[in-house]
Amino acid sequence: MTVLRGRDVPVPCVSSMHAFSRTCWASVGVNARHTIARQRVQHRAQSNRPSLRVAAASVPTKQGGVEAPTQNGAGLKVGKSPDTAGGQLTPSPNLQNPDVYNIEGEDWHKAALSMVVVGASGDLAKKKIYPALFALYVEGHLPDYFTIWGFARSKMSNEEFREYIGQSLSCRLTDKGSCEGKFESFLERCYYHPGQYNNRDDFAALSEAMTEPEKKRKTADRVFYLSIPPSIFTQVAACASDAASSPTGYTRVIVEKPFGKDSESFRQLSTDLYQHLTEDQMFRIDHYLGKELIENLTVLRFANLIFEPLWNRSFIRNVQVVFSEDFGTEGRGGYFDQYGIIRDVIQNHLLQILSLFAMEPPVSLDAEDIRNEKVKVLRNMSPISMEDVVIGQYRGRGNKQGYLDDSTVPEGSLCPTFAAVACFIDNPRWDGVPFLLKAGKALHTKRAEIRVQFRHVPGNLYKNRMGLNMDQTTNELVIRIQPNESIYLKVNNKVPGLGLNLDVQKLDLSYKTRYNKHLPDAYERLILDVINGDKRLFIRNDELEAAWDLFTPILKEIEQKQMAPELYPYNSRGPVGSHYLAAKYGVRWGDMTDNPEEVI
Repeated sequence: MTVLRGRDVPVPCVSSMHAFSRTCWASVGVNARHTIARQRVQHRAQSNRPSLRVAAASVPTKQGGVEAPTQNGAGLKVGKSPDTAGGQLTPSPNLQNPDVYNIEGEDWHKAALSMVVVGASGDLAKKKIYPALFALYVEGHLPDYFTIWGFARSKMSNEEFREYIGQSLSCRLTDKGSCEGKFESFLERCYYHPGQYNNRDDFAALSEAMTEPEKKRKTADRVFYLSIPPSIFTQVAACASDAASSPTGYTRVIVEKPFGKDSESFRQLSTDLYQHLTEDQMFRIDHYLGKELIENLTVLRFANLIFEPLWNRSFIRNVQVVFSEDFGTEGRGGYFDQYGIIRDVIQNHLLQILSLFAMEPPVSLDAEDIRNEKVKVLRNMSPISMEDVVIGQYRGRGNKQGYLDDSTVPEGSLCPTFAAVACFIDNPRWDGVPFLLKAGKALHTKRAEIRVQFRHVPGNLYKNRMGLNMDQTTNELVIRIQPNESIYLKVNNKVPGLGLNLDVQKLDLSYKTRYNKHLPDAYERLILDVINGDKRLFIRNDELEAAWDLFTPILKEIEQKQMAPELYPYNSRGPVGSHYLAAKYGVRWGDMTDNPEEVI
């Protein structure tokens, strides 16, 4: 008998049932999935569709939500598909993804690519976007005919722009000589065009400038990266769609979070964007989904027989998704104070990880099939109660300033810099299993990880040798997203010798020691996915709608009641209340002892 949220519910023995169901799934389900995948590829090959794929018709939304348009939005210019009759279609720059994930290829011998960074002089562009594009160029993942365009209000020449970009580029590959030799050739492809974000004429002039290098190719594809505040997303989308869409290829737009501050503002933002863009054009980026270990999460589950039969309430006691930073806002408190840790981290990064972790096996690796399963998880989650939420705010300790000591933070701010939330998924696989989400600044370690704590061994023969605290000897699977990416499983083991002594050891896979290669930055992976048209790691409209519906009620309650966060010292383990929350469900936080800096 196990306790599930205050109720005694028997946990059935499902080992035989799982064995039968997995056998059937292996013999029938895989063949069915392969058949569906082949049919999709054949259908795409037979249909002469425009290179802009409008798939929004298959995106369901809840009653009262924003309905994605199924036809071209206002001002959207859709060109014809490249003529492939004269030869075979050349694969995407990433040669594996089109075949594996059912992605339509592009003939890069006949197509040019223009990447427009809107907000080109901003911090994100300098620190993340340009280095990611340079890394893709060095590794040969960008097409031969590509250009990068910076667009911002600042006045700058092409030479000044190249010098600005060059300051942020570095060689991260083993062969530094080869990498350094590509700096100049990369910068020669970078151009700058000043303009106002709400001025269609400025975007029309940008489009005319992009046409010059594009005209050498039959098809011109364009990607706009909106590295700008959300308050001007709609203005830029309108101008880019009306005045700078590609006349011969696809036009795609990358949108950075935050996607609103609550359900109402998100729906309004979506409604405004849908006036100018289709769902198929929008790539809502969450850079945490581009992390190597997140990309590996579905592989770990669905490519290894040992995990899927255990991935349910009968064997898993709780799941923890932890995000912690060992530094505070450090002068960026003004921006952070507008959102807080729940909006900034939990409602997007951690909830997206949870949905990937908990989803049912998708029909295929097609982006829509994966995202359909993620949405089901979010819609099956119980409403979050304030009794299952703990908020905190760090205070100064020693020479470390507290949150309110930051000069950019409003005086007397109640903005939480820490939050812990207990969530539940009301479906047959996860009923009663607590999913604990925790995120905070100025904590004792910097880490991001998923911890899966399994149930106790029933009738354990060795319990007299395991000590009084059985929780410390239960099996635990840890997927460390950062730092020192690794996957390890805690198991009980006999200490070598003549006696019978047991201890806990790790069966580990450390990426640093196992793979002698550079791990791509999340932005490299996600930008390449946009070029390829792969939307598996991007967030669909109905996913965000379901996520905001979960968290908007508690966010409003916190703000309307002006709830004071519990104070915790800088570089501590967080508010005491978070431990009481975990104990309420018979859980101990797993990140209290492990050192994430240790290379396993």
